[in-house]
Amino acid sequence: MCKIRCIVVDDEPLAVEMIAAFIRKTPSLELAGTFTDPVVALSRIGEMNPDLVFLDIQMPDLNGLELSRLLPQDTRVIFTTAFRQYAFESYEVEALDYLLKPIRYNKFLEAVGKAERWMETRQATIKTENKGISRKSAFIKTEREYRNIEFDQILYVAGMKDYVLIYLASEPEPIVTHITLKAIEEKLPSDMFMRVHRSYIVALDKITAIDSCGDILIDKISVPVSDSYRKEIEKHVKENLLAR
Repeated sequence: MCKIRCIVVDDEPLAVEMIAAFIRKTPSLELAGTFTDPVVALSRIGEMNPDLVFLDIQMPDLNGLELSRLLPQDTRVIFTTAFRQYAFESYEVEALDYLLKPIRYNKFLEAVGKAERWMETRQATIKTENKGISRKSAFIKTEREYRNIEFDQILYVAGMKDYVLIYLASEPEPIVTHITLKAIEEKLPSDMFMRVHRSYIVALDKITAIDSCGDILIDKISVPVSDSYRKEIEKHVKENLLAR
């Protein structure tokens, strides 16, 4: 299972630091960012593509319950609150769990366990839906039309906030579409493409080389590989070595 990308949103800096510290020492989690302003957090969520948000409920301007209703459909929430009466409301918005402050690490791990089971179920569902389906292309909505994109023409895909840029071998300029990188990742065949960074997906058969820093070269273009995805790339290389 891939690491669960998390962000923390809480107007109390000490609470943010505590939860961030918990995330850093939990192997299944990856900390993508922290915010003390919920409005700023909302503006960055499309760019950061989190799987999971640790979200305080009582915050100024935009409370956690309101913010949770504005999150992408495939992003889940664990609420953090000092008030037990919010528990019922947290389940109304389909939160995975809620944690009462002060939060103990063992309770944090119990909530993370629910997130891990949700992620496993989600990945299994995607695999089941794609099983036996040999698709060679998919339609992408651009500003003016629906384009049918052949998968074997894709070099790499770059995320930019709520937009995705698809770079093709046959065209000098990328195709731009209004979608999250996470959504397009789920539609691309996993045997042909790999997420290597929070902002990049690459076509595995288009990789020209991997440089001394561990980043990917596609022709003369360098695509960064983040630490959380580096092991998957190393595994792919080892599985496809011509000689050992």
